[in-house]
Amino acid sequence: MARKPPLITLEHPISKAQFLQITQAVCEAGYADAIDWSENIQPPSSAKQFAKEAIYVICNSGMKNSVAIGIFDRCMTALENGQSAKTVFGHPGKSAAIDDIWRRRLYLFGQYKRSSDPIEFCASLPWIGSITKFHLAKNFGADVAKPDVHMIRLAEAENTNSQELCQRLAAETGYRAATVDMILWRACADGIIHSRPSRPTEDK
Repeated sequence: MARKPPLITLEHPISKAQFLQITQAVCEAGYADAIDWSENIQPPSSAKQFAKEAIYVICNSGMKNSVAIGIFDRCMTALENGQSAKTVFGHPGKSAAIDDIWRRRLYLFGQYKRSSDPIEFCASLPWIGSITKFHLAKNFGADVAKPDVHMIRLAEAENTNSQELCQRLAAETGYRAATVDMILWRACADGIIHSRPSRPTEDK
């Protein structure tokens, strides 16, 4: 099945004007509050908040956000009622990691606050890997881009990497690099732009 045409056809390198056009489209799609949240995010202030952010990222790993949110909510209800995440989440690896983080949240939060490299600290948590460590670090307030497949494609089209792409547009627009990342990712996820160029139609 052919992909639906994007709302905005990308030009590379992405200009400030086109990025602002993409941002407007993302806002009109209902994500203005998410942009505000990203611009004003603060590090976790409690062990519970720390654990919830880590559990949220684990739930989102490898699945659609719309599905992950329901799993996350069920896991948190179980944990706060003294039950294992395994009672509501059938993924044995993820549920074990969730239980471990919740059980050790006070210790882990203390270690996080003392860490000199929060991104690599995130990578030390169970079920947080080489890509999701950036997702979690972003949710902890780090001004970084997550190099997922959409962002890698966009960056490669400019012969750069995700972080440098987002830092360039951040410098041009005044947004945080993490917010630029979120806007571009959301635009890709919602079909506002395509991270992978369309293949030319072959003559019949």
